[in-house]
Amino acid sequence: MSQASLPKRKPGRPPSAEARERALRAAHEILMEEGFGRLSIEAVAARSGVGKPTLYRNWANAQELALAALVANPLPEALAEGVTARARLVAQMRGLVTAFATTRGRQVALALASADPQSEFTKAFRNKVILASRETGRAILEAAIASGEIAPPPDLEALLDMIYGPVFYRLLVGHQPLDAALADAVVATVFRAVAR
Repeated sequence: MSQASLPKRKPGRPPSAEARERALRAAHEILMEEGFGRLSIEAVAARSGVGKPTLYRNWANAQELALAALVANPLPEALAEGVTARARLVAQMRGLVTAFATTRGRQVALALASADPQSEFTKAFRNKVILASRETGRAILEAAIASGEIAPPPDLEALLDMIYGPVFYRLLVGHQPLDAALADAVVATVFRAVAR
């Protein structure tokens, strides 16, 4: 094989999972200790020891990194082998709810509510939290359909909206508590609707 036919590698070392975890841990600590406004790529690099180029390969800006750090702690049962799709979805939803039930999570929600819909912050929230959570849910449900754990829903997109919509509705409207009971109730309702 000639040099010309070899696949080209991106410059720099590929980001390691360990470096990503260190960065998320450092970002989470800064977020909890000092608040959203004090989190920067430079601060995370200094605390984590992860270089800025590596951070920028994973996250486009500090807003994306902050949001990823806020929701980056899935509950252990979501990752365990052999758990049901229902248990995995409950764990994911509880993790999401727990992240936004914190003081910092509520501050992020308030900042989001007053932000320009086209701002980098709003786009980061949409892409890194809402859509990323939804895609995880899609993977869980598709695996459950393939294994026969649940029946195929008439409209998977509508079902995903029904699962994640209540979390962000309560986050922004604040008319009911954002807690584990909501996560459990949503998943119980969904699995009743798609039970075989």
